[in-house]
Amino acid sequence: MVNIPYGKGDFKRLRTDGQLYFDRTELLHALEAVGEQILFLRPRRFGKTLWLTLLESYYDIAAADRFEPLFGDLAIGQNPTPNRNRYFILKWNFSVIDPSGDLAHISRSLHNHLNSSIERFCNRYRQWLNRPVQIDPQDGIHSFENLLGELAAYDTPLYLLIDEYDNFANEVLTRREQGRQSYDELVGGEGVIKTVFKAVKAATDGLGLERVFITGVSPVVMSDITSGYNVAENISHWPEFHALCGLTTEELQPVCHQIAEQCQLTDSTADEALAMMRNFYNGYRFCREETQRLYNPTLTLYFLKHWQRRCRYPDELLDDNLAMDKNRLRYIAALPHGAEVIEAALNPQQSLWVAKLAQNFGVKAMLNDPPDASFIISLLVYFGVLTIQDVSPLGKLEVAIPNQVVRSLYIDRIQQQLLNGYEDNNRQQAVAELLYTEAEFEPLADFIEQRFYSVLDNRDMRWSNELTLKTTLLLLLTNDLYYLPRSELSLGGGYSDLLFEIRPDKRQAPLYDLLFELKYLSLKDLQLSAEQLSNMSREQLAELKPVKKLLDDAERQLATYQPTLEQLFPAVAWKIKSFAVVSLGIRRLVWR
Repeated sequence: MVNIPYGKGDFKRLRTDGQLYFDRTELLHALEAVGEQILFLRPRRFGKTLWLTLLESYYDIAAADRFEPLFGDLAIGQNPTPNRNRYFILKWNFSVIDPSGDLAHISRSLHNHLNSSIERFCNRYRQWLNRPVQIDPQDGIHSFENLLGELAAYDTPLYLLIDEYDNFANEVLTRREQGRQSYDELVGGEGVIKTVFKAVKAATDGLGLERVFITGVSPVVMSDITSGYNVAENISHWPEFHALCGLTTEELQPVCHQIAEQCQLTDSTADEALAMMRNFYNGYRFCREETQRLYNPTLTLYFLKHWQRRCRYPDELLDDNLAMDKNRLRYIAALPHGAEVIEAALNPQQSLWVAKLAQNFGVKAMLNDPPDASFIISLLVYFGVLTIQDVSPLGKLEVAIPNQVVRSLYIDRIQQQLLNGYEDNNRQQAVAELLYTEAEFEPLADFIEQRFYSVLDNRDMRWSNELTLKTTLLLLLTNDLYYLPRSELSLGGGYSDLLFEIRPDKRQAPLYDLLFELKYLSLKDLQLSAEQLSNMSREQLAELKPVKKLLDDAERQLATYQPTLEQLFPAVAWKIKSFAVVSLGIRRLVWR
């Protein structure tokens, strides 16, 4: 039976308990060759903490007697580096810093954490230390300097591991009230974060601190502390470390087959489960040279754990605790170019390109009227809500939403902008369910015209004029409980505009697969005023010559798509309902 370690970030415990581990230890040789101070950035919940605890177990002088059980059967166990079990290890985890309250409260929380970590260090290495390290209750940086002074008497160097270095600073920045001012006070001048990293930098200059490994989400905080700590090598986009955190299809395939066998399911079910995870959790690419896509490890293990325990897929494919903090998406939407990038990312007919991912940009660069959207796009890639999709012949990067889980975050954000609270949300869900279960499009069309299109027409939104019918349907119909949305699916000689395919585990539910072919006519094309358009019935609109032609064209395309779907995917018990829909400006809809 596969022992799946969902939610586990402790390498030693994972290995001791015989849990599933995907070996990355062969990268330790390359990592040591890179340099002694390293910065590694990945989105939240991407396995960074597990990697830091691996480094702790591998380099800790106090864990030398545990090397064989922890590493013996792994790649590094067969070929260890000379530095194995050679260091004292000091760990800081900045995700535990309380970001609430004023600057004094945050600083106090940070100093308390530094002091607590040094106390744990002293307890762990009690047999190596000749005398206690003096702890300054008011100043954790002073305590750190006292620790370095004590360690100067020993030959064993210090390795500092910093987890989520930017966590609490980002929380401060994105909160609603006085976030920017508090953030500036933390990172600027003699702010406490800058002071901490100045002390770390000084400690590497012959004071006993030999190696530093830092994890985080983005380079923004590191850029804003500037000279405080400008010596780390950022390996986040190096191809050799692309899969340091994250999982691959090749690794997951045998696990899926093991679980299927345990649950007495077919091999095709294992392949189906992998396809589900690919749709919802895969798609991440962090460097231009590497084309392999990575799965979010936390969400993937969540899925596998549930599937193994119940022998069926989880209904909720996103653990609510793992969703990106919506305050951060709200914050990004309010930045220059933020809202337009978020809308463009969700629009399947629009591509986002950037010359390169920025690696050194702070908050001021994003706020002070940047000439283009490159900083915002880069930040969204670091946060994991955009990813590299392709590289042009000239080296430009196309970025896109990586998977369906992330797409749902965008949809939720834009729905909050467009739907007017409880009543609208309830009605939207009701009309969507009528389409799902009865194939009744009219209630949804009425809702789009009366509530959705009217909002787009009347509200001052920078991106509303670009919102297509396809994007509108994605916003209103996407439901991860029931459907796998597919845009521009290749079907023989053409591409379907939009398909909502029933989830394989929901095939027995009273649902329809929904296939759309979408067209658009502007009021200018119709030679009608907005008032004339409003006064005509749908029947009258459908008889207008340009409308009728587009409906006929759409129906012809649908007539070829449905049998092609059945031929390409014969194992699927399709229950297809097709809709040819024409949007007349952003005011009216007609369909067949």
